[in-house]
Amino acid sequence: MADFLARFGENGQFSAARQGTIVGLLCIGTLVGCLASGWICDRLGRKWTISSAAFFYIIGVVIEVSSEKQWVQFAMGRFTAGMGIGALSTSVPMYQSESVPKNIRGATVASYQLMITLGIWTAYMVSYYIITSLIQLGANNLQINWHTEAAFDNSAQWRIPNALSMLWALILGGSILFMPESPRFAYRMGRVEEARNTLAKLNGVDPYSKLIDDEVKEIDDKLKADNAQGVAPWYEIFTGPSMLYRTLLGMVLQAGQQLTGANFFFYYGTTIFKSTGIENSYITSIILGSVNVGATVGGLWIVKNCGRRKALMAGAAWMFMCFMVYAFVGSFVLDANNPMATPTAGKVLIVFTCLFIVAFATTWGPLVWAVVGEMYPSRYRAPAMAVATASNWLFNFLISFFTTFITNAIHYFYGLVFGGCCLALFFIVYFFMMETKDRSLEEIDTMYTSGVNPRKSAGWKPSVLPADVKVAENKETVPARLMAHDERVFPENPDSKPAMSQNPTQAV
Repeated sequence: MADFLARFGENGQFSAARQGTIVGLLCIGTLVGCLASGWICDRLGRKWTISSAAFFYIIGVVIEVSSEKQWVQFAMGRFTAGMGIGALSTSVPMYQSESVPKNIRGATVASYQLMITLGIWTAYMVSYYIITSLIQLGANNLQINWHTEAAFDNSAQWRIPNALSMLWALILGGSILFMPESPRFAYRMGRVEEARNTLAKLNGVDPYSKLIDDEVKEIDDKLKADNAQGVAPWYEIFTGPSMLYRTLLGMVLQAGQQLTGANFFFYYGTTIFKSTGIENSYITSIILGSVNVGATVGGLWIVKNCGRRKALMAGAAWMFMCFMVYAFVGSFVLDANNPMATPTAGKVLIVFTCLFIVAFATTWGPLVWAVVGEMYPSRYRAPAMAVATASNWLFNFLISFFTTFITNAIHYFYGLVFGGCCLALFFIVYFFMMETKDRSLEEIDTMYTSGVNPRKSAGWKPSVLPADVKVAENKETVPARLMAHDERVFPENPDSKPAMSQNPTQAV
């Protein structure tokens, strides 16, 4: 916007370095917020972390909108707001994954991405279509101007839409206080009845029904296994049972969400759309944002009804194909200097831009949050999710900061880099990620610690456990219910009893 450029630009425009710094500092703030959120979540609880992070975001926005001439102040406001966003990006999926029933957990956690895309779309619309009512004295009619950019020629152009973002933070930070705490966190804190009642309310059943009894028993078994190992230092997210595997996988998947190249398409979208005569970058953003929101809604159905592995692999292959077309058509067919001279190439790029966004929004956009949110045991969930999400924001920063420099140098060939990343992600999911659809968090933990082959994980049954019993440091078996009652461990034929593991670090 004109006033923003005049105040914070250099002679009415932004250099690549200044633009990258202003954009990227928010990502650096989120990185810091993510790393701190693991500790905060385990101390304050999930609910209070969400509330405090939302209000911390508001502080950052206040710093932004109060900026006068110093671009550094605006950038530091973004950094401060980013710390709140980073803490939210860890605590919100964690709260969701620990609370909702397993049959809708994937779709619920994936709705986090839907709200992100809806928020981006809303931001576009507010910046372009915000209603400014100008009531003229002595007139019976109401004049309405639809654009902040056109309605104002001063700082209200950018201060109004920026300040409006505080409204959503107030709604989140205030309303979460009326919600129950995560039942799994409450149970770990010794608030057993609170956890039981919350689970019952979320499942729509009686607090002492068999469903809740079984779930509480499962949570209790895992908690006993955790307590037998003592207090977990932070570095156990790398040294605990199967945790190095899971921590690195979570970091790769979260970084992979950025390396799919979604932001690259949004960055180059305005250039591509010029080939069809659409010059206004706001219109371009609204078109891409609308496709993003609509496709993410469809992604919730995929999360609920299709397996995680198949969807992620199909999405990676689809995006790889889109990038190959995009890179080569953009480099060899499209006239970059005069896009209107090559309208067919422009239309092809627009189609594949939208196809890419559909692929991302239905698979890697929502699914990564769901997969990472359910991958870790409660003992390590907060710090492990914090580190994994931090890798997402780290690559978000790197891409946002360096994209301008790279595209200025190699243009559409930049797409080959992301295409290669999509191909690599296909094989990473195939060889290393478990299928976790419709499984409890405790079952998922068992799958990873038992060494289930990821390629066969979709057919894994809880009744077939190669390492079903864990022996704690005090040589007591955990969980006790398996030792006492479960025929999978002690069948009628004593000769068929499986040998118990004597490795004290082998979790259930």
